[in-house]
Parts: sequence; structure tokens; C-alpha cells
Amino acid sequence: MAVVAVTLAAAGRGQGEAATEAADEGDTPVPVTVIEAESRSVPVNLTALGTVSALNTVVVSAQVGGRLLSIDFREGQEVAKGDLLARIDPRSAQARYDEAAAARRQNQALLATARANFRRSSTPEYSQYVSRSDLDVQRNQISQYEGAVAANEAAMRAAEVQLQYTRITAPISGIAGIRNVDVGNVVGEGTALVTLTQVRPVHVLFNLPERQLQDVREAQRAGAVPVAALDRNDSHALTVDGRLEVVDNQISADSGTFRARAVFENQDDALWPGQFVNVRLRLRTIDRGVVVPIQSVMRGTDNEYVYVMQPDDTVAIRPVRTGIEVDDSRIQIAEGLKAGERVVVEGQFRLKAGSKVTAVAPTTATEPAAP
Repeated sequence: MAVVAVTLAAAGRGQGEAATEAADEGDTPVPVTVIEAESRSVPVNLTALGTVSALNTVVVSAQVGGRLLSIDFREGQEVAKGDLLARIDPRSAQARYDEAAAARRQNQALLATARANFRRSSTPEYSQYVSRSDLDVQRNQISQYEGAVAANEAAMRAAEVQLQYTRITAPISGIAGIRNVDVGNVVGEGTALVTLTQVRPVHVLFNLPERQLQDVREAQRAGAVPVAALDRNDSHALTVDGRLEVVDNQISADSGTFRARAVFENQDDALWPGQFVNVRLRLRTIDRGVVVPIQSVMRGTDNEYVYVMQPDDTVAIRPVRTGIEVDDSRIQIAEGLKAGERVVVEGQFRLKAGSKVTAVAPTTATEPAAP
């Protein structure tokens, strides 16, 4: 970018006073700073305040009662799905299992006897001595003992499940929070032990105004919408690997906004559940956009305009229509200006159409920022 600059003089004077002064000075050139309008890709972004939330949050609770024998994790530790978190005294569940197993063996023996008696009574040499009612009784005994064995096996399976519940394992991979109970306490069914949060990946929830819904939906139809998360001061990006995941299916009648959610891989744990961040969505990019410093754009009563330096070292007033703010110091010109034209950045308040100007060395404050 070609830059021609000059020290700002007589800042703060009104345009009318400036015009009078310029007329009084005659053909004396007015010192101004000018910068060439540059052509560059202009990102179209939306910004919002977002809240980080865990991808999954699970409260790990005891599913059986008993004395807590051990805590097998450290608070703040990263755990994997299936890792042992705690153990509850298994003796009560083991006793129920053993009791059901013993009852099954007893009923299996009775069932075997009943079947043997029925087979014996059904043979030709004995059938003539056994009444039909006795055979019915024997059949019913077989059914009764079969049912008893099935009930015993069901009780064994239930007790086995209770035994498994005495070993509490992580249902998801995540970060273990602060534990709620200590070893040695008697816990009941449903007692919360610890909360696990999954932070890789992680979600960011935010609201956008209703008027921006159509732009967001068009960007979604065009492809994945990249999202960056910045700190609360917008001073630096925390992570830029996000993408828009979902837009809510309704607009809030109270606030006139709609909810959206982005997902970030968060491999470096830059985002943490509950954290507030500034969200920046990249909707699209304008190719070869014309960009100038924001301070070069003047605002009249009905329009915006810039002073354009002519080849004969005079200035012309050029009405423009501004577009996207590229950053804190630059803005896109949607209409009225071409790349390469020189616009006045400092010294505008002493100018009028046709004023003679001169350009000198630039100041640091007016040098263009790197793209």
C-alpha cells in the first residue's frame, strides 16, 4: 500500500470554518495525510458473547447402598470411559448372590427328582399302578420346580448386577470434579459421588439478533461456518478451530434473538465450562474489497464521504457507502471508491472541494495495519 502522510493541523475545526480559512489562505496548500485505498479480501463476521459448556456432563451416583471402601480418582484428574472411580462394600450383594445360587441348587435337585418320578410313573410297567391324577400332580411339580429354578436364576442375575454396581466406573471420558463424599461413609442408592465433564470437544452457546438469522442460514447452506473464540477484551483468539454446529429452531419473543451453538476441538483446553468468550462467526469473504482507514470517512447530515486527492494536488469530495468494519481501524467501502485512489486520513477539517493540498512524511498512528 502506498502511503503518503502529513502532520495533522488545526484538528477539531468545523467544516464551514475550515472552508473560510482555506479561502483566506488562497492557494496555500493544506498539509494532509493521504493513504491509498487498498484492495484485499474482506471477511464478513458476526460477533456475540458466548458461554462455554461441556459437551457432556454426568453426575456419577451410587446405584447400590453400602460403605464406601475407596475413591480411585484424583479431583481434577482426566479419566477415560470405564476407569474405576470408587468401590462400595460388596458383601451384602455377594450374600444375596450366594443365597440365590444355593436356592437354585436346591430346586434343581427337587426338579431332577420330580422328573425322575414322572418318567418312572410313565413307563408301561408302572403306569398301570399310577392314576391319572397322580401323573398330573407329578407334571405340576416339575413345572413348579422349573419355575423355582428360573426365579433363582433371575435372583442370581439381579444380585450379580448389584455386585457390578459396587465397582463404580466412569461412564464417559472427561475431567473429574470435586468429590462429594469421603471414604468410610455409608452411601445410599442415588448418592452423588462426583461430576464428570467432557471438554474435548466443547460447546459454546451464544445468541444472535433475529435480523442476522437469514445471513447465518445462507452461510450454513454454503458449507461449514468457521467460528473463533476470543477473550472478553477481543485482544487475542483463544482458539480458532470451531465450527457452527446448530441453530435453534425458534426465535425468542422476549429478546428477539435466536440461540446457536458452536463446537471446538479444544485439544489444548483453552476453553473451560462456564467461561465467557467473544464468538466470531465467519459468514463469507468479500474478494477484492476496497478498504480504507475508518478515520478517513466523514459523515454529513445525509451521507458519508471521503476527500480524494487528485493528480493536480487538489481534493474532491466523494460520496461513499461503507460496508463491513474490517477491524478497529479499517472499514470496507462498498460503493464510491476504487482501489489505488488516495484518500485523506488527517487534515480533512481544513478542506473543501478543490482545496490545494500537500503531503509530507507519515505518522505512526496513520500507518496501515498489516492484513
